[in-house]
Amino acid sequence: MQNLETDILIVGTGLAGLSLAKYLSEQNPNLQITLLSKTSIDECNTYYAQGGIAVVHDFIKDSYQQHIQDTLLAGKGICDKKVVEHVITEAPARLQELIQWGVELDKNNSGELDLGLEGGHSQNRIVHHKDKTGLEIETKLIQVVQNLANVTIRTSFFATDVLLDNQKCIGIIGFDEKSEVTSIVAKATVLATGGSGQVFSVTSNPFVSTGDGVAMAYRAGAKLEKMKHIQFHPTALYEPNKSQAFLITEAIRGFGAHILNHKMERFVFEYHPDGELATRDIVSKAISDEMKKEHSKHVWLDVRHLQIETFKTKFPKVYNYCFENGIDVSKDLIPITPAAHYQCGGIVVNEMGATSIKQLFAIGECSHTGLHGSNRLASNSLLEAIVYAHDSANHLISLMDTIKMNKVEIIPIRYKNIHHDEVLQFKNQLQHFMKYDSLYANTKNTEKVYEMVTEMSKRFKMKFKNYNSHPFLCETYNLIQTAEIILKDCLPKRYRVKSVKKEKTIS
Repeated sequence: MQNLETDILIVGTGLAGLSLAKYLSEQNPNLQITLLSKTSIDECNTYYAQGGIAVVHDFIKDSYQQHIQDTLLAGKGICDKKVVEHVITEAPARLQELIQWGVELDKNNSGELDLGLEGGHSQNRIVHHKDKTGLEIETKLIQVVQNLANVTIRTSFFATDVLLDNQKCIGIIGFDEKSEVTSIVAKATVLATGGSGQVFSVTSNPFVSTGDGVAMAYRAGAKLEKMKHIQFHPTALYEPNKSQAFLITEAIRGFGAHILNHKMERFVFEYHPDGELATRDIVSKAISDEMKKEHSKHVWLDVRHLQIETFKTKFPKVYNYCFENGIDVSKDLIPITPAAHYQCGGIVVNEMGATSIKQLFAIGECSHTGLHGSNRLASNSLLEAIVYAHDSANHLISLMDTIKMNKVEIIPIRYKNIHHDEVLQFKNQLQHFMKYDSLYANTKNTEKVYEMVTEMSKRFKMKFKNYNSHPFLCETYNLIQTAEIILKDCLPKRYRVKSVKKEKTIS
Protein backbone atom coordinates (compact mmCIF):
# COMPACT_ATOMS: atom_id res chain seq x y z
CA MET A 1 0.00 0.00 0.00
CA GLN A 2 1.29 3.44 -0.97
CA ASN A 3 1.00 6.30 1.52
CA LEU A 4 1.36 9.75 -0.04
CA GLU A 5 1.11 13.29 1.29
CA THR A 6 0.16 16.65 -0.20
CA ASP A 7 -0.97 20.05 1.08
CA ILE A 8 -4.23 20.24 -0.88
CA LEU A 9 -5.91 17.31 -2.61
CA ILE A 10 -8.47 17.99 -5.35
CA VAL A 11 -10.60 15.08 -6.56
CA GLY A 12 -11.85 15.95 -10.04
CA THR A 13 -10.45 17.72 -13.11
CA GLY A 14 -13.36 19.64 -14.60
CA LEU A 15 -13.56 23.44 -14.54
CA ALA A 16 -14.01 23.50 -10.74
CA GLY A 17 -10.97 21.35 -9.96
CA LEU A 18 -8.65 22.82 -12.60
CA SER A 19 -9.46 26.46 -11.84
CA LEU A 20 -9.04 25.84 -8.10
CA ALA A 21 -5.57 24.42 -8.74
CA LYS A 22 -4.73 27.48 -10.85
CA TYR A 23 -5.97 29.96 -8.23
CA LEU A 24 -4.11 28.15 -5.43
CA SER A 25 -0.88 28.00 -7.39
CA GLU A 26 -1.06 31.70 -8.27
CA GLN A 27 -1.40 32.64 -4.60
CA ASN A 28 1.18 30.24 -3.20
CA PRO A 29 3.58 28.57 -5.67
CA ASN A 30 5.12 26.59 -2.80
CA LEU A 31 1.95 24.68 -1.96
CA GLN A 32 1.90 21.03 -2.92
CA ILE A 33 -1.31 20.48 -4.87
CA THR A 34 -2.46 17.08 -6.12
CA LEU A 35 -5.22 16.67 -8.70
CA LEU A 36 -6.94 13.29 -9.17
CA SER A 37 -8.87 12.23 -12.25
CA LYS A 38 -10.86 8.99 -12.35
CA THR A 39 -9.91 8.30 -15.97
CA SER A 40 -8.22 10.73 -18.37
CA ILE A 41 -7.83 14.33 -17.25
CA ASP A 42 -10.42 15.63 -19.72
CA GLU A 43 -13.23 13.10 -19.11
CA CYS A 44 -15.74 15.18 -17.18
CA ASN A 45 -18.98 17.13 -17.57
CA THR A 46 -17.11 20.35 -18.41
CA TYR A 47 -15.71 18.74 -21.56
CA TYR A 48 -19.24 18.02 -22.85
CA ALA A 49 -20.81 21.37 -21.92
CA GLN A 50 -22.07 22.91 -25.16
CA GLY A 51 -23.87 26.10 -24.12
CA GLY A 52 -21.62 28.55 -22.33
CA ILE A 53 -21.36 30.81 -19.31
CA ALA A 54 -24.09 33.20 -18.20
CA VAL A 55 -22.49 36.61 -17.56
CA VAL A 56 -23.98 40.10 -17.58
CA HIS A 57 -21.90 41.91 -20.18
CA ASP A 58 -24.17 44.41 -21.94
CA PHE A 59 -24.99 46.76 -19.06
CA ILE A 60 -27.20 48.92 -21.30
CA LYS A 61 -29.78 46.21 -22.05
CA ASP A 62 -28.96 43.85 -19.18
CA SER A 63 -28.20 44.15 -15.48
CA TYR A 64 -27.13 42.06 -12.50
CA GLN A 65 -30.64 42.44 -11.12
CA GLN A 66 -32.19 40.89 -14.22
CA HIS A 67 -29.82 37.91 -14.10
CA ILE A 68 -30.49 37.51 -10.37
CA GLN A 69 -34.24 37.60 -10.94
CA ASP A 70 -34.03 35.06 -13.78
CA THR A 71 -32.03 32.70 -11.53
CA LEU A 72 -34.48 33.06 -8.64
CA LEU A 73 -37.46 32.43 -10.91
CA ALA A 74 -35.84 29.36 -12.47
CA GLY A 75 -35.05 28.00 -8.98
CA LYS A 76 -38.74 28.16 -7.98
CA GLY A 77 -38.25 30.13 -4.77
CA ILE A 78 -35.69 27.95 -3.00
CA CYS A 79 -32.44 29.57 -4.10
CA ASP A 80 -30.25 31.27 -1.52
CA LYS A 81 -30.58 34.89 -2.63
CA LYS A 82 -27.27 36.01 -1.10
CA VAL A 83 -25.44 33.25 -2.97
CA VAL A 84 -27.22 34.16 -6.20
CA GLU A 85 -26.28 37.84 -5.83
CA HIS A 86 -22.65 36.99 -5.04
CA VAL A 87 -22.11 34.55 -7.91
CA ILE A 88 -23.72 36.79 -10.52
CA THR A 89 -21.89 39.96 -9.51
CA GLU A 90 -18.56 38.07 -9.46
CA ALA A 91 -19.13 36.69 -12.96
CA PRO A 92 -17.45 39.40 -15.09
CA ALA A 93 -14.20 39.27 -13.08
CA ARG A 94 -14.06 35.47 -13.27
CA LEU A 95 -14.79 35.58 -17.01
CA GLN A 96 -11.86 37.94 -17.57
CA GLU A 97 -9.57 35.49 -15.76
CA LEU A 98 -10.70 32.66 -18.05
CA ILE A 99 -9.91 34.83 -21.06
CA GLN A 100 -6.50 35.68 -19.57
CA TRP A 101 -5.84 31.95 -19.19
CA GLY A 102 -6.33 31.54 -22.95
CA VAL A 103 -10.01 30.62 -23.32
CA GLU A 104 -11.31 31.93 -26.65
CA LEU A 105 -14.94 33.04 -26.92
CA ASP A 106 -17.02 33.95 -29.96
CA LYS A 107 -17.30 37.60 -30.98
CA ASN A 108 -19.79 39.45 -33.16
CA ASN A 109 -19.08 41.61 -36.20
CA SER A 110 -18.26 44.55 -33.92
CA GLY A 111 -15.55 42.59 -32.13
CA GLU A 112 -17.58 42.37 -28.92
CA LEU A 113 -18.43 39.12 -27.16
CA ASP A 114 -21.30 37.40 -28.97
CA LEU A 115 -24.09 36.99 -26.41
CA GLY A 116 -26.48 34.07 -26.85
CA LEU A 117 -29.98 33.51 -25.46
CA GLU A 118 -31.13 30.42 -23.56
CA GLY A 119 -34.29 29.29 -21.79
CA GLY A 120 -35.25 31.26 -18.69
CA HIS A 121 -33.01 34.23 -19.53
CA SER A 122 -34.67 37.60 -20.10
CA GLN A 123 -31.65 38.91 -22.04
CA ASN A 124 -28.90 37.63 -24.32
CA ARG A 125 -26.02 37.01 -21.89
CA ILE A 126 -24.48 33.61 -22.71
CA VAL A 127 -20.82 33.82 -23.74
CA HIS A 128 -19.74 30.78 -25.71
CA HIS A 129 -17.29 29.08 -28.05
CA LYS A 130 -19.64 27.89 -30.80
CA ASP A 131 -21.49 24.86 -29.36
CA LYS A 132 -18.45 23.42 -27.59
CA THR A 133 -17.66 25.93 -24.86
CA GLY A 134 -16.83 23.27 -22.30
CA LEU A 135 -14.33 21.63 -24.63
CA GLU A 136 -12.60 24.97 -25.18
CA ILE A 137 -12.44 25.71 -21.43
CA GLU A 138 -11.28 22.22 -20.46
CA THR A 139 -8.60 22.07 -23.16
CA LYS A 140 -7.13 25.48 -22.33
CA LEU A 141 -7.19 24.95 -18.55
CA ILE A 142 -5.50 21.56 -18.83
CA GLN A 143 -2.64 23.26 -20.71
CA VAL A 144 -2.41 25.94 -17.99
CA VAL A 145 -2.46 23.52 -15.05
CA GLN A 146 -0.05 21.03 -16.61
CA ASN A 147 2.55 23.82 -16.66
CA LEU A 148 2.25 24.59 -12.94
CA ALA A 149 5.36 23.31 -11.17
CA ASN A 150 3.64 22.71 -7.82
CA VAL A 151 0.70 20.71 -9.21
CA THR A 152 0.84 16.93 -9.53
CA ILE A 153 -1.81 15.35 -11.76
CA ARG A 154 -2.67 11.69 -11.24
CA THR A 155 -4.96 10.15 -13.83
CA SER A 156 -6.82 6.81 -13.67
CA PHE A 157 -7.05 7.16 -9.89
CA PHE A 158 -10.27 5.88 -8.32
CA ALA A 159 -11.01 7.33 -4.88
CA THR A 160 -13.16 4.94 -2.85
CA ASP A 161 -13.60 6.85 0.40
CA VAL A 162 -12.81 9.94 2.43
CA LEU A 163 -10.34 9.29 5.26
CA LEU A 164 -11.45 10.49 8.69
CA ASP A 165 -9.57 11.02 11.92
CA ASN A 166 -11.29 12.52 14.99
CA GLN A 167 -14.18 13.77 12.82
CA LYS A 168 -11.81 15.57 10.45
CA CYS A 169 -11.06 14.71 6.84
CA ILE A 170 -7.40 13.89 6.36
CA GLY A 171 -7.49 12.76 2.73
CA ILE A 172 -8.75 9.88 0.62
CA ILE A 173 -8.02 6.22 -0.07
CA GLY A 174 -8.40 4.41 -3.37
CA PHE A 175 -6.67 2.70 -6.28
CA ASP A 176 -4.00 4.19 -8.54
CA GLU A 177 -3.57 3.51 -12.26
CA LYS A 178 -1.95 0.14 -11.49
CA SER A 179 -4.79 -0.85 -9.12
CA GLU A 180 -2.45 -0.44 -6.18
CA VAL A 181 -4.14 0.63 -2.94
CA THR A 182 -3.07 4.21 -2.21
CA SER A 183 -3.83 6.67 0.56
CA ILE A 184 -3.25 10.38 0.08
CA VAL A 185 -3.15 12.44 3.26
CA ALA A 186 -3.77 16.17 2.91
CA LYS A 187 -4.33 19.28 5.00
CA ALA A 188 -7.48 19.93 2.96
CA THR A 189 -9.42 17.70 0.57
CA VAL A 190 -11.70 19.15 -2.10
CA LEU A 191 -14.36 17.07 -3.85
CA ALA A 192 -14.90 18.39 -7.37
CA THR A 193 -16.27 15.11 -8.68
CA GLY A 194 -19.17 16.33 -10.81
CA GLY A 195 -22.67 14.95 -10.99
CA SER A 196 -24.60 11.70 -10.96
CA GLY A 197 -26.30 11.45 -14.36
CA GLN A 198 -25.28 7.83 -14.86
CA VAL A 199 -27.79 6.87 -12.17
CA PHE A 200 -30.45 7.30 -14.89
CA SER A 201 -31.40 5.30 -17.96
CA VAL A 202 -30.75 8.24 -20.31
CA THR A 203 -28.33 11.05 -19.47
CA SER A 204 -26.28 13.73 -21.16
CA ASN A 205 -23.48 13.05 -18.66
CA PRO A 206 -20.35 11.02 -19.53
CA PHE A 207 -19.83 7.53 -18.10
CA VAL A 208 -17.69 8.91 -15.23
CA SER A 209 -20.59 10.88 -13.69
CA THR A 210 -21.58 8.29 -11.11
CA GLY A 211 -22.20 10.32 -7.96
CA ASP A 212 -18.83 9.39 -6.44
CA GLY A 213 -18.37 12.61 -4.46
CA VAL A 214 -21.90 12.55 -3.05
CA ALA A 215 -21.61 8.88 -2.05
CA MET A 216 -18.20 9.34 -0.42
CA ALA A 217 -19.39 12.39 1.50
CA TYR A 218 -22.58 10.56 2.56
CA ARG A 219 -20.62 7.59 3.91
CA ALA A 220 -18.39 10.01 5.82
CA GLY A 221 -21.45 11.64 7.43
CA ALA A 222 -21.43 14.95 5.54
CA LYS A 223 -24.69 16.86 5.23
CA LEU A 224 -26.56 16.61 1.90
CA GLU A 225 -29.50 18.69 0.68
CA LYS A 226 -31.98 19.00 -2.20
CA MET A 227 -30.89 15.75 -3.87
CA LYS A 228 -34.36 15.28 -5.34
CA HIS A 229 -33.82 18.24 -7.66
CA ILE A 230 -32.34 16.49 -10.68
CA GLN A 231 -32.59 18.64 -13.79
CA PHE A 232 -33.52 16.91 -17.02
CA HIS A 233 -32.38 18.63 -20.20
CA PRO A 234 -35.36 18.73 -22.56
CA THR A 235 -33.49 18.35 -25.85
CA ALA A 236 -31.26 15.29 -25.97
CA LEU A 237 -31.10 13.48 -29.30
CA TYR A 238 -33.33 10.40 -29.19
CA GLU A 239 -31.22 7.37 -30.06
CA PRO A 240 -32.83 4.03 -29.13
CA ASN A 241 -30.89 1.80 -26.72
CA LYS A 242 -28.25 4.44 -26.03
CA SER A 243 -27.91 5.55 -22.40
CA GLN A 244 -25.40 8.38 -22.93
CA ALA A 245 -27.42 10.84 -24.97
CA PHE A 246 -26.01 13.44 -27.32
CA LEU A 247 -27.09 16.84 -26.03
CA ILE A 248 -28.60 19.46 -28.31
CA THR A 249 -27.68 22.76 -26.74
CA GLU A 250 -30.39 25.07 -25.44
CA ALA A 251 -28.78 27.87 -27.44
CA ILE A 252 -30.39 26.36 -30.55
CA ARG A 253 -33.82 27.15 -29.10
CA GLY A 254 -32.49 30.61 -28.27
CA PHE A 255 -31.55 30.85 -31.96
CA GLY A 256 -35.16 30.13 -32.92
CA ALA A 257 -35.71 26.34 -33.07
CA HIS A 258 -39.23 24.97 -32.53
CA ILE A 259 -40.35 21.90 -30.59
CA LEU A 260 -43.10 19.93 -32.35
CA ASN A 261 -45.29 16.97 -31.44
CA HIS A 262 -46.21 14.27 -33.96
CA LYS A 263 -49.09 16.43 -35.21
CA MET A 264 -46.48 19.08 -36.07
CA GLU A 265 -47.81 21.44 -33.39
CA ARG A 266 -45.69 23.77 -31.22
CA PHE A 267 -47.23 22.42 -28.03
CA VAL A 268 -44.94 23.93 -25.35
CA PHE A 269 -46.94 27.17 -25.37
CA GLU A 270 -49.81 25.20 -23.84
CA TYR A 271 -47.60 24.75 -20.75
CA HIS A 272 -45.96 28.17 -20.53
CA PRO A 273 -46.22 31.49 -22.42
CA ASP A 274 -42.46 31.45 -23.11
CA GLY A 275 -42.85 28.26 -25.13
CA GLU A 276 -39.50 26.73 -26.13
CA LEU A 277 -37.68 29.37 -24.07
CA ALA A 278 -39.29 28.44 -20.77
CA THR A 279 -36.99 26.98 -18.12
CA ARG A 280 -35.73 23.41 -18.49
CA ASP A 281 -38.04 21.87 -15.91
CA ILE A 282 -41.11 23.26 -17.67
CA VAL A 283 -40.00 22.23 -21.17
CA SER A 284 -38.96 18.75 -19.98
CA LYS A 285 -42.34 18.22 -18.31
CA ALA A 286 -44.16 19.46 -21.40
CA ILE A 287 -42.24 17.00 -23.59
CA SER A 288 -42.73 14.14 -21.15
CA ASP A 289 -46.49 14.79 -20.92
CA GLU A 290 -46.82 15.11 -24.69
CA MET A 291 -44.99 11.80 -25.22
CA LYS A 292 -47.47 10.11 -22.87
CA LYS A 293 -50.43 11.63 -24.72
CA GLU A 294 -49.10 10.47 -28.06
CA HIS A 295 -47.67 7.15 -26.79
CA SER A 296 -44.41 8.14 -28.45
CA LYS A 297 -40.77 7.83 -27.43
CA HIS A 298 -39.77 11.30 -28.61
CA VAL A 299 -40.93 14.63 -29.99
CA TRP A 300 -39.25 16.74 -32.67
CA LEU A 301 -36.89 19.73 -32.80
CA ASP A 302 -37.34 21.75 -35.98
CA VAL A 303 -34.59 24.02 -37.31
CA ARG A 304 -35.54 23.82 -40.98
CA HIS A 305 -36.80 27.42 -41.01
CA LEU A 306 -33.47 28.80 -39.76
CA GLN A 307 -30.58 30.02 -41.91
CA ILE A 308 -28.63 26.80 -42.35
CA GLU A 309 -25.22 28.34 -43.09
CA THR A 310 -25.39 30.44 -39.92
CA PHE A 311 -26.58 27.35 -38.03
CA LYS A 312 -23.54 25.36 -39.27
CA THR A 313 -21.22 28.15 -38.13
CA LYS A 314 -22.78 28.57 -34.70
CA PHE A 315 -23.50 24.91 -33.93
CA PRO A 316 -20.99 22.78 -35.85
CA LYS A 317 -20.89 20.01 -33.24
CA VAL A 318 -24.68 19.49 -33.37
CA TYR A 319 -24.85 19.83 -37.16
CA ASN A 320 -22.06 17.33 -37.78
CA TYR A 321 -23.29 14.78 -35.23
CA CYS A 322 -26.78 14.84 -36.70
CA PHE A 323 -25.44 14.60 -40.26
CA GLU A 324 -23.20 11.65 -39.34
CA ASN A 325 -26.29 9.93 -37.92
CA GLY A 326 -28.42 10.38 -40.99
CA ILE A 327 -30.18 13.64 -40.04
CA ASP A 328 -29.84 16.59 -42.41
CA VAL A 329 -31.13 19.38 -40.17
CA SER A 330 -31.86 21.61 -43.18
CA LYS A 331 -34.51 19.07 -44.33
CA ASP A 332 -35.15 16.68 -41.46
CA LEU A 333 -36.73 17.00 -38.03
CA ILE A 334 -34.51 16.05 -35.08
CA PRO A 335 -35.98 13.46 -32.65
CA ILE A 336 -35.51 14.62 -29.04
CA THR A 337 -36.30 13.43 -25.53
CA PRO A 338 -35.46 14.68 -22.01
CA ALA A 339 -32.29 13.29 -20.41
CA ALA A 340 -30.91 13.52 -16.87
CA HIS A 341 -28.53 16.46 -17.03
CA TYR A 342 -27.65 18.23 -13.79
CA GLN A 343 -27.69 17.57 -10.05
CA CYS A 344 -28.99 20.78 -8.43
CA GLY A 345 -28.56 19.49 -4.86
CA GLY A 346 -25.55 17.83 -3.30
CA ILE A 347 -23.02 18.17 -0.52
CA VAL A 348 -23.95 21.19 1.59
CA VAL A 349 -21.23 23.85 1.58
CA ASN A 350 -20.86 27.39 2.90
CA GLU A 351 -19.72 30.41 0.91
CA MET A 352 -16.14 29.11 0.96
CA GLY A 353 -16.99 25.59 -0.21
CA ALA A 354 -16.55 24.07 3.27
CA THR A 355 -18.71 21.02 4.07
CA SER A 356 -20.04 19.96 7.48
CA ILE A 357 -16.85 17.92 7.98
CA LYS A 358 -13.71 19.80 8.98
CA GLN A 359 -11.05 20.02 6.26
CA LEU A 360 -13.40 18.60 3.61
CA PHE A 361 -14.56 20.93 0.84
CA ALA A 362 -16.76 20.54 -2.22
CA ILE A 363 -17.16 22.68 -5.34
CA GLY A 364 -18.88 22.32 -8.68
CA GLU A 365 -21.83 20.05 -9.42
CA CYS A 366 -21.31 17.69 -6.48
CA SER A 367 -21.86 20.60 -4.06
CA HIS A 368 -25.04 22.32 -2.92
CA THR A 369 -24.38 26.05 -2.66
CA GLY A 370 -27.96 27.33 -2.84
CA LEU A 371 -27.47 28.92 -6.26
CA HIS A 372 -29.75 26.70 -8.29
CA GLY A 373 -32.78 26.03 -6.11
CA SER A 374 -35.00 23.35 -7.62
CA ASN A 375 -33.99 24.03 -11.21
CA ARG A 376 -30.73 25.42 -12.59
CA LEU A 377 -30.92 28.38 -14.93
CA ALA A 378 -29.15 27.55 -18.19
CA SER A 379 -25.38 28.23 -18.25
CA ASN A 380 -25.15 29.08 -14.54
CA SER A 381 -23.19 25.89 -13.75
CA LEU A 382 -19.82 26.75 -15.27
CA LEU A 383 -20.20 30.15 -13.65
CA GLU A 384 -20.80 28.63 -10.21
CA ALA A 385 -17.80 26.31 -10.60
CA ILE A 386 -15.28 29.07 -11.24
CA VAL A 387 -16.69 31.53 -8.68
CA TYR A 388 -16.55 28.92 -5.92
CA ALA A 389 -13.09 27.77 -7.02
CA HIS A 390 -11.88 31.37 -6.64
CA ASP A 391 -13.52 31.87 -3.23
CA SER A 392 -12.43 28.46 -1.91
CA ALA A 393 -8.84 29.13 -2.97
CA ASN A 394 -8.70 32.29 -0.88
CA HIS A 395 -10.03 30.44 2.16
CA LEU A 396 -7.79 27.39 1.72
CA ILE A 397 -4.67 29.54 1.50
CA SER A 398 -5.55 31.14 4.82
CA LEU A 399 -6.01 27.73 6.46
CA MET A 400 -2.74 26.11 5.49
CA ASP A 401 -0.65 27.38 8.41
CA THR A 402 -3.31 26.40 10.94
CA ILE A 403 -3.53 22.70 9.99
CA LYS A 404 -0.98 20.16 11.13
CA MET A 405 -0.80 16.71 9.61
CA ASN A 406 -0.43 14.11 12.31
CA LYS A 407 0.67 10.54 11.72
CA VAL A 408 -2.32 8.21 11.75
CA GLU A 409 -2.72 4.53 11.12
CA ILE A 410 -4.70 3.89 7.96
CA ILE A 411 -6.43 0.56 7.60
CA PRO A 412 -5.70 -0.61 4.06
CA ILE A 413 -8.36 -1.86 1.69
CA ARG A 414 -7.74 -4.90 -0.47
CA TYR A 415 -7.98 -5.18 -4.21
CA LYS A 416 -9.64 -8.30 -5.58
CA ASN A 417 -10.67 -9.41 -9.04
CA ILE A 418 -14.39 -9.47 -9.78
CA HIS A 419 -16.67 -10.86 -12.45
CA HIS A 420 -17.41 -7.68 -14.34
CA ASP A 421 -20.69 -8.94 -15.81
CA GLU A 422 -22.11 -9.78 -12.36
CA VAL A 423 -21.61 -6.18 -11.24
CA LEU A 424 -22.82 -4.75 -14.54
CA GLN A 425 -26.17 -6.49 -14.05
CA PHE A 426 -26.81 -4.31 -10.99
CA LYS A 427 -25.87 -1.13 -12.84
CA ASN A 428 -28.11 -2.02 -15.79
CA GLN A 429 -31.01 -2.84 -13.50
CA LEU A 430 -30.63 0.43 -11.61
CA GLN A 431 -30.64 2.47 -14.81
CA HIS A 432 -33.72 0.56 -15.97
CA PHE A 433 -35.54 1.71 -12.81
CA MET A 434 -34.37 5.33 -12.86
CA LYS A 435 -36.27 7.45 -15.39
CA TYR A 436 -37.89 10.88 -15.52
CA ASP A 437 -41.15 9.47 -14.14
CA SER A 438 -39.30 7.81 -11.25
CA LEU A 439 -38.92 11.30 -9.78
CA TYR A 440 -41.61 13.44 -11.36
CA ALA A 441 -44.69 11.32 -12.11
CA ASN A 442 -46.32 10.86 -8.67
CA THR A 443 -45.47 9.79 -5.12
CA LYS A 444 -46.86 6.29 -5.58
CA ASN A 445 -44.61 5.65 -8.57
CA THR A 446 -41.55 7.08 -6.79
CA GLU A 447 -42.25 4.95 -3.73
CA LYS A 448 -42.45 1.84 -5.89
CA VAL A 449 -39.11 2.63 -7.56
CA TYR A 450 -37.56 3.42 -4.18
CA GLU A 451 -38.60 0.03 -2.82
CA MET A 452 -37.13 -1.74 -5.86
CA VAL A 453 -33.83 0.16 -5.54
CA THR A 454 -33.50 -0.50 -1.79
CA GLU A 455 -34.19 -4.19 -2.40
CA MET A 456 -31.51 -4.20 -5.10
CA SER A 457 -29.14 -2.43 -2.70
CA LYS A 458 -29.64 -5.21 -0.13
CA ARG A 459 -28.89 -7.87 -2.74
CA PHE A 460 -25.78 -5.99 -3.83
CA LYS A 461 -24.44 -5.78 -0.26
CA MET A 462 -25.18 -9.45 0.36
CA LYS A 463 -23.40 -10.53 -2.81
CA PHE A 464 -20.42 -8.19 -2.50
CA LYS A 465 -19.28 -7.82 1.09
CA ASN A 466 -16.56 -5.22 0.45
CA TYR A 467 -17.70 -2.53 -2.00
CA ASN A 468 -14.27 -0.90 -1.78
CA SER A 469 -12.28 -3.88 -3.05
CA HIS A 470 -12.51 -2.93 -6.74
CA PRO A 471 -13.08 0.38 -8.59
CA PHE A 472 -16.03 -0.85 -10.67
CA LEU A 473 -17.62 -2.43 -7.61
CA CYS A 474 -17.31 0.83 -5.67
CA GLU A 475 -18.55 2.90 -8.59
CA THR A 476 -21.66 0.73 -8.87
CA TYR A 477 -22.23 1.00 -5.12
CA ASN A 478 -21.95 4.79 -5.45
CA LEU A 479 -24.64 4.75 -8.14
CA ILE A 480 -26.99 2.67 -5.99
CA GLN A 481 -26.42 4.80 -2.87
CA THR A 482 -26.92 8.02 -4.83
CA ALA A 483 -30.15 6.68 -6.35
CA GLU A 484 -31.46 5.78 -2.87
CA ILE A 485 -30.64 9.27 -1.60
CA ILE A 486 -32.37 10.95 -4.55
CA LEU A 487 -35.50 8.80 -4.28
CA LYS A 488 -35.77 9.19 -0.50
CA ASP A 489 -35.59 12.94 -0.86
CA CYS A 490 -38.49 12.82 -3.36
CA LEU A 491 -40.79 11.05 -0.92
CA PRO A 492 -42.81 12.31 2.07
CA LYS A 493 -41.05 13.07 5.34
CA ARG A 494 -41.03 9.53 6.74
CA TYR A 495 -38.69 8.48 3.92
CA ARG A 496 -36.35 11.48 3.98
CA VAL A 497 -32.57 11.04 4.04
CA LYS A 498 -31.39 10.21 7.52
CA SER A 499 -27.85 10.62 8.76
CA VAL A 500 -25.82 7.46 8.38
CA LYS A 501 -23.31 5.92 10.69
CA LYS A 502 -19.84 6.78 9.51
CA GLU A 503 -18.07 3.82 7.94
CA LYS A 504 -14.70 3.84 9.62
CA THR A 505 -11.62 3.71 7.46
CA ILE A 506 -9.14 4.55 10.22
CA SER A 507 -8.60 2.93 13.56
